[in-house]
Amino acid sequence: MRSGYTTGANATAATKAALTALITKEVQTEATIFLPVGRYVSFTIESCDIYSDSVTTSTIKDGGDDPDATHGAAIMATVSWRDKPDIFIDGGVGVGRVTKPGLPIEVGQAAINPVPRKMIRETAIEVLNEFDIDKGVNIVISVPKGEEIAKKTMNGRLGIIGGISILGTRGIVVPFSTAAYKASIVYGIQVARASGCDHVVITTGGRSEKYGMAQYTELLEEAFIEMGDFIGFTLKECKRLGVKRVSIVGMMGKLSKLAKGDMMVHSKGSSVDFQFLVEVAEFIGVDDGFLEEIRHANTATQVGEMMTENGYYSFFERLCQLCCQESVKEVKGGLTIDVSLYTLKGKLLGKASVNDEKQH
Repeated sequence: MRSGYTTGANATAATKAALTALITKEVQTEATIFLPVGRYVSFTIESCDIYSDSVTTSTIKDGGDDPDATHGAAIMATVSWRDKPDIFIDGGVGVGRVTKPGLPIEVGQAAINPVPRKMIRETAIEVLNEFDIDKGVNIVISVPKGEEIAKKTMNGRLGIIGGISILGTRGIVVPFSTAAYKASIVYGIQVARASGCDHVVITTGGRSEKYGMAQYTELLEEAFIEMGDFIGFTLKECKRLGVKRVSIVGMMGKLSKLAKGDMMVHSKGSSVDFQFLVEVAEFIGVDDGFLEEIRHANTATQVGEMMTENGYYSFFERLCQLCCQESVKEVKGGLTIDVSLYTLKGKLLGKASVNDEKQH
C-alpha cells in the first residue's frame, strides 16, 4: 500500500518554499526536503503568494492509501523576516493550541510537535545558509479548514483547542494510520496522568465511551481514552506511564475477541470465533441444543441477544472474566483491570475485575 506524508512534512516543505521565495522573490512550484526516515522527497507547492514583507505557500496533505482526517487539507506556511536573529515558529488559523499539561508541547504553545518543529527549524537554517543570510525568521503554519477537521480527531479531549496538530516522527504516514492513532492514545494517557488520574477508562469507540462516562461519573473527562482496536498497545502504555487501574468498556464484538486473547481487534486482522463463544456458553452450562444455534450465529451481537433472551447472564460475566485474565497476561501483571460489557443500546450485560497491582 502507498504511504502518505505527515502534516509535519507538509509544513516543512511549505516553509522551505516560502523562505526560498522570500529570499529570491521567485514563485516556487516544488520543495524537496529530507525526512526523518532518511530519504529526500519532493512536494508540489500548490500556491506561492509573494508580498512586500512575507510569502505564503501551501501544499496539499496526501494521506496515502489510508487517508486520515487531514487527507486533502491545505497546509500553509507564512514566512517573514524577524528583528531578532532567531527562528520563531508558531501556529496560525486551524492549528490548535495546547491548553492541558501532559503533551510534548507546553501549555499555550501551538500544537506543532517536537519532530516537525525540528524539521521546520533545520530546513529554514539550511535555506538561510545556502543563501548566506544571517537574519531571523518568523514561520507561521496554518491549516484553513483545521478547526473543522479537528472535530474528527481526539484533539478536543487532549486539550488542543482551535484546530489540528502538526504531527509526525518519521515524515511518512503508514497505511491504516496506526502510527498517528497510537500517538493519540499515548498523548491521551499522558494528559490523564498529568491531570492526576491513576484510574483510566479505555473504550473501543464513542458509544462505549458514552456508556463508560455514565458508569464512572466520579472520573475527570481526561480519564476517558478511545483506544479503538489497539487494546494490547493501550494496556501496555497505561502500565508504562504509571496508571494503577484500567477499566475497559466495550460491546460483544470486540470484547469477545479480547476474551479469546486477541489484543488487536480490527476486523481486518481479527474475526469473531463462534466456536470460542460456544465453549464459553458450555462452561456456564448452556443446553447442548442451544450451543448449535450459537455456533451458526451471524454476529457476536446476535449471540449476546440469544443469551439475554434466554436469561444466561452468567455468559457475559464469564466473558468479562476472560477479558480481565487475558489483559493481565498481556501486561504481565501490575494493573488492576476491570471490564464492563454493554449492549449497543447501553444496557450493562456483565462486568468483572481482577486486582493485580502487586507486580507493578
